[in-house]
Parts: sequence; C-alpha cells; structure tokens
Amino acid sequence: MSNLTQRFITGFIGVAIVLSAILYSQLSSLLLITFISSMSLFEFYKLTKNDNIQPHIALGIATGVIIFLPLMFGSFMPNINLLPLIFILPYLVFIRELYTKSEKPFTNIAYTIVGNIYISAPMFMFFLISFHGSGEEYKPMNLLGYFFILWANDIGGYTAGRIWGKHKMFERISPKKTWEGFVGSGICAIGIAFAVAQYCTAFTLTQWLVIASIIFITGVLGDLVESMFKRSLVIKDSGSLLPGHGGFLDRFDALFISAPFVFFYLSL
Repeated sequence: MSNLTQRFITGFIGVAIVLSAILYSQLSSLLLITFISSMSLFEFYKLTKNDNIQPHIALGIATGVIIFLPLMFGSFMPNINLLPLIFILPYLVFIRELYTKSEKPFTNIAYTIVGNIYISAPMFMFFLISFHGSGEEYKPMNLLGYFFILWANDIGGYTAGRIWGKHKMFERISPKKTWEGFVGSGICAIGIAFAVAQYCTAFTLTQWLVIASIIFITGVLGDLVESMFKRSLVIKDSGSLLPGHGGFLDRFDALFISAPFVFFYLSL
C-alpha cells in the first residue's frame, strides 16, 4: 500500500472519529481531546529519551489529564475541587527527581513541564473555544470550524508545495517547506473560513477570517516548531500510530501553537 493511500485512509477514519465525537456531546468531545493530548504528550516524552533525557512520563501525563478533569466531572461532582491538583502535580516532579540519581535532573524536570506547556495547555484552550460566542453552552461547530480551517491550511500547503514549491521558506528547519506552500495554506484557510462562517454562526464572518489568518500563520509556525524539535533529536516522524501521517505530534503540531493565539484573540 502506497504512503499516499495510507495517508488518505488514515485521514478519512480520523476525520470521521473527530466529527462524530465533537458532534455527539460535550463529554465525548472532551474525551477525544484529552486522548489526543495524552497520546501527543506520550510521544513527546518518548522522543526525548533519544537524547538521553528521562522525563517523568506518568506525572507529566497525569498533569495533562488533570487539566481536563474539572470540565469532565464538574457537573457530576460539583462539590469536589480538583483545581489544587493542577498546581501541585508539577511540583511532585521536582520531588520525584531527587530519587532518580540522574546527571541532568533539571533537564528531566524541564522537559516534563515543557510537555504540558507545549501540548496539554494548548489542547485545553482549544476545547474552551467551544464555549465562546453568545451564551455559555457547548458549541460543537466552533471546534469543527476550527478543524476545517486547520485541515484546509494543511491540505493547501501540502498541495501547493508539491506542485509549485521552489523557494525554500525555512530550509534550516524544514527543507520541504516553501513559500509557495505557505501562500497555498493561506488561500485555502481564508477560503474555507467564508464557508465555515455560513454554518458556524457563533462567530461573525470577520471573526472567522481573523481566526483563519491566525491559524494560517501560527499553524505553519507550529509545524516548523515540531520540525525543529525532531531535527534536534535527528528523527523523521514522531511516531507510527497514524499510518501515512506519522504520529500524533506530526498530525496536531499546528494546533499546539495556533490554539493559544486563537483563544487569546477570542478572549479579548
């Protein structure tokens, strides 16, 4: 089976799962995003071991999951305050490192916490975008609109880069990235934003165009950031769990950098 065929099949199944989970309910959407966050975090920690770093995988993933628990169980356990766990778990990493006898204790600590900053926090902010707009109820179309723009951004960049790509954009980090692909990403993202605005009405057309512009620029930068991370470890793909796409880090790298900026814009 060719790589392109694998990429198409994996993409089709992935899109079906994402659409179903987001549309079914707030809880299924939250579980999906928590799963993506945890798998991406696991890949991040696993890759750092190639550089003789020993992050605290269990504590790091636990911290990443705890962030989502107040929203996940708040309506079922309203009298239980889970917020203190979010603040205390990172400090347990420092204490745990005392017993590892590692030669690079603070490097291990740093990578553990950076994983949460790079992956868990952005995924949490992405989910919170579903509550923006009029009213405070869960709005699945906010997340779907975001994903449609993100996918268009990726497809546009990939297609334009393959067909017209000649001028290297950031050859030191990603030799395949071209300015032609960058322009293709922007055209597709902005174009899909017009269509998204017709069906995802929690935001105005102007807001969707701004969101698309943010996703377009920071999404490409997010891809470069992940390429920089992989290049520093001398690896090609973050994993092989998604045939044709690599790993979860490869698939959602644009989301990790774009979500905080979109969340910040909407919060203003």
